[in-house]
Amino acid sequence: MSNSSGKRDSGDSKLFDFESYRNKKVQMINRGLSRLIPKSGVRPATLHQAMRYSLFAGGKRIRPILCLAAAEACGGRPERALHAACAVECIHTYSLIHDDLPAMDNDDMRRGKPTNHKVYGEGVAVLAGDALLTIAFESAAKSCPGKRYGCSDLIREIAEAGGSRKLIGGQVADLEAEGKPVTAAQLKYIHESKTSALLCCSVRLGGMLADCSPARLKALTDFGTNVGLAFQVIDDILDVTQSSQKLGKTAGKDAAVEKATYPVVHGLEKSRATARRLTKKAFKALEIFEGKALALQALAEYLLDRDC
Repeated sequence: MSNSSGKRDSGDSKLFDFESYRNKKVQMINRGLSRLIPKSGVRPATLHQAMRYSLFAGGKRIRPILCLAAAEACGGRPERALHAACAVECIHTYSLIHDDLPAMDNDDMRRGKPTNHKVYGEGVAVLAGDALLTIAFESAAKSCPGKRYGCSDLIREIAEAGGSRKLIGGQVADLEAEGKPVTAAQLKYIHESKTSALLCCSVRLGGMLADCSPARLKALTDFGTNVGLAFQVIDDILDVTQSSQKLGKTAGKDAAVEKATYPVVHGLEKSRATARRLTKKAFKALEIFEGKALALQALAEYLLDRDC
């Protein structure tokens, strides 16, 4: 974790082999996703090919790994959280397919490859996103929760995070803010809804599937909210400071369409300070786990210490 001087704090997470952990979890998640999504030859073949194209285009699997890591932090087995982890990845990928459409952000590149509609056309891209959103609930419904939380609780978590008051609402607010002056409060709402909500949902699902206590669920909520918001602040910064090749998507696109971003509203230096402040709050939330959330901490360090 970076401190106010930009240097990383020492801690037990430095002894944690994050790369090995991440690789194992990515393999586990990819196997789960491959089982979940119909094979490319299953009718209608074009639809299933389009779904798989975006789902396996090289994403970092941040949200599903957060879900599995949260389950482990609460003493659960990651296998029990795999269906929910796959669900949040399907929702995330659907949102990217739709975000890239000409009617939305109109982008040509995602994860270093042509966007879905560039390969399969707008109609199939819309339907591929719809299908990924739908299959996410199928996956979540296969989960086996414990005593505190039922399957309906899991479904409600996902529906709320992906609904009109969170992910979709944030996208609408983002579209409506293009080319207009935006207040700091409006910008925070956009980022909390469009990005932070699903990241927060991911860790909450993991905790719930480990039958965590209400206190730990609140801690995961605080962690996920702050990590999610800091993650988007840094994304805004990177859009200004990095190349398209490094980002895997079109750099400078936010400025080109006059999007509401932290650098636009607050400037680069204040944006960096905001990311550091949110990072500290996220790590403070993990104190309740008393050293048992090293995977969450290491993953957050990976997300938040990007070159910006």
